[in-house]
Amino acid sequence: MRSRGARVRAGATGAWQGRFVGPLLAATVFIVGLTATLLTVTALRADQRESAARVMDQRTAVARVAVAGEVGRYRDLLQTVAAGLGTNGRLTAEDYRAATAPLATADLLGATSVAYVVPARTEAVAATQARWRALGATGLRLVPSGNHDEHYFSIFQRSLAGTKPVTPGQDVAPSAEGSAALTESRRTGRPAVSDTYVLLRDRGLPADRQQLSFVFVAPVYATDAGAGRYPEFRGWVAMGLHGQDFLGGVLGTASQGLLDGELYATNGDGRRVRVAAYDAPGGQDLRRVATFPVADRHWTLVTAAAAANLPGALSSTPLIVLAGGLSMTALLAWLVWILATGRSRAKAQVLVATAELRTAETESRRQAGLLGAIMSSLGDGVGVVDENGAFLLHNPAAKTLLGVPHDVDNPGDWQEHYGLFRPDGHTPFPMAEMPLVRALHGEVSNGVEILIRNEHRPEGILVSVDGRPLDANAAGRHGAVAVFHDITELRRYETDLAVFAGVVAHDLKAPLAVIRGHCETASDELGDAPPSPEVTEARRTLGRIADNADRMAALIDTLLAYTTSRDAPLRLGTVQLGPLVADVIEHRIESPRPGGGAPPDFYLGPLPDVWGDAAMLRHVVDNLIGNALKYVAVGRHARIDITAGPGQPGWTRVEIADRGIGIPDEDKPRIFESFHRARTAVGYAGTGLGLAICRRIVERHGGTIGVADNPGGGTRFFFTLPLPAARESADPEADRSALERALAERAAVEESTPASLPPLRPGPAAATTPHTPGAERAGTA
Repeated sequence: MRSRGARVRAGATGAWQGRFVGPLLAATVFIVGLTATLLTVTALRADQRESAARVMDQRTAVARVAVAGEVGRYRDLLQTVAAGLGTNGRLTAEDYRAATAPLATADLLGATSVAYVVPARTEAVAATQARWRALGATGLRLVPSGNHDEHYFSIFQRSLAGTKPVTPGQDVAPSAEGSAALTESRRTGRPAVSDTYVLLRDRGLPADRQQLSFVFVAPVYATDAGAGRYPEFRGWVAMGLHGQDFLGGVLGTASQGLLDGELYATNGDGRRVRVAAYDAPGGQDLRRVATFPVADRHWTLVTAAAAANLPGALSSTPLIVLAGGLSMTALLAWLVWILATGRSRAKAQVLVATAELRTAETESRRQAGLLGAIMSSLGDGVGVVDENGAFLLHNPAAKTLLGVPHDVDNPGDWQEHYGLFRPDGHTPFPMAEMPLVRALHGEVSNGVEILIRNEHRPEGILVSVDGRPLDANAAGRHGAVAVFHDITELRRYETDLAVFAGVVAHDLKAPLAVIRGHCETASDELGDAPPSPEVTEARRTLGRIADNADRMAALIDTLLAYTTSRDAPLRLGTVQLGPLVADVIEHRIESPRPGGGAPPDFYLGPLPDVWGDAAMLRHVVDNLIGNALKYVAVGRHARIDITAGPGQPGWTRVEIADRGIGIPDEDKPRIFESFHRARTAVGYAGTGLGLAICRRIVERHGGTIGVADNPGGGTRFFFTLPLPAARESADPEADRSALERALAERAAVEESTPASLPPLRPGPAAATTPHTPGAERAGTA
């Protein structure tokens, strides 16, 4: 047995250990918890910085696209006006006012005026003045400025955006920046933009009201050049642009007042000049630089913003985590100290901890109730399944949309149980393509359209479904979530718009037919009139009116075709491509030819049956054959070869080759873009939409379209189409290609949408306008 002294020493040792072990354990717990909290907060801060950078990148990209897109719109409008003025061989003041009238309502931010500018050497100033006075420039006075061999006079002016009108006749030659842009535009035959400078019209303003500005210039070429001659240069269309007004209007709208912006322009000598600035509220801790081309120059947009002002960039989560982590760490350290220092305190602390756990449980239930209330109040349907496809959640909106009161857990039974079909309303929706099934395999899906029709939903509704994999780390288990909303009314509204577009196109063409009829009647009445200059001029005027009416009708047809090629439902079936192409060729041969020339040579090889919409495929073939007939050099006989060959498995490749003027390599990448036309194609009529329509139709069939040089001279267009056997034998659950989805989604548009494209017909000058051999082809028909 131990002595009494030994027991006392042991008790003292135990008391000493109990006194220091508790604080040591509590300090250890506190340090570990504090370290974990700080690491978590640091990670959250890093995520927030990355989020702010992403938001800033997105905002800057939107601002850049807005500025570049607006500048591109100005350039396209100016080029369109220049092309229109080039069609008028005797441009008058009234013609100019009519041609530039749309610019007054085009909402051109910062634009000051648009002017028609012509060159004149010093010895020809008086003759130039007399000529344009005779064409309606009443009171025009041309006064050369400076010692220049050639002067550039503004003949007609139209003020924009309420700016003060400027008297025509001003000589632009003293402005080095403006005259340099005019010279460059005439040299290249393309639109040009000047270096930054203060416009001549603004130099009389006070210094604080002057702005650095630009001049956009587009050359005007005559479209009535004779055979063997290049288009005649006639002048320029020039538009002034205030840099500060432009940037403030565009950036203020695009950034919603959240970004500071500075616009820099690189001049011809390589200097970068600060043109304008836009200041948003708040400080700046994020900065981005974006450069983009503008005509023959490069502009740079510098944006800056405060991360705290960017929506979604920063949040209070790190502070909440820091406060919560410190609180939990202190609580755990305190509990350890209490438990380590005495059983009585431990017992009391257990009671406190029990109470806290109950409070936490109550809070969890409250949070669960809040989550349930939120899910119940959502207008969109939400469905959640576990890794086996068993439903964990369907909110009330989802049950309402589905119309089925109970769920099934086997994905293989979903189609029959809920009545899930492709948008055509007949094809059962494959299980492998269901958004929840794809999400269970880790695949994200957006905007998948599904028709729901069952005994509780006999009328059927069209829903758009987004599927996402469930974050296993956050949810504690694997699974998937889908959000879907009713788009039946949206599709019906889109259908109504398409029908409305067809009705409007029809109603617009009716008065054009009346105008042409009156022109023909008036021309017949003049047939018996004695020959005289007045009668000859009247006949010529009536002919121009009739030609313009025909061009307007063709433009309406083309624009309607451009719309319906995207939105009209596909009437899919087996199409005999050989008879279809033969019918198009026969129609083209029967059409009248300019000058009564010999019919073109056609070679039609064996063509297979394909799977597609016969009306739309006819439109593609007719457009490409029409282009091959139109773009032929003067004096050369047209020849078109139509052949087909194998493509990828289940596809065929159709080629249409011609012996025309060809397409330059620099234009090939943009040949299928809307409204793209090469500069040297001004001698040919067209809207710049034909090949864009062809691309839409081919891509809606799941194929591709392209262009290449013909080894024998000319152009070779090719496109791919699916074969009927491939479509009829495909496994619906295995075929996840873009074609199958595109066909199913487009078929959802109701039957009332215009089912076919308006017929292609050449404009009155399409086949009669001569052109120089070897010139560039227009971008589209």
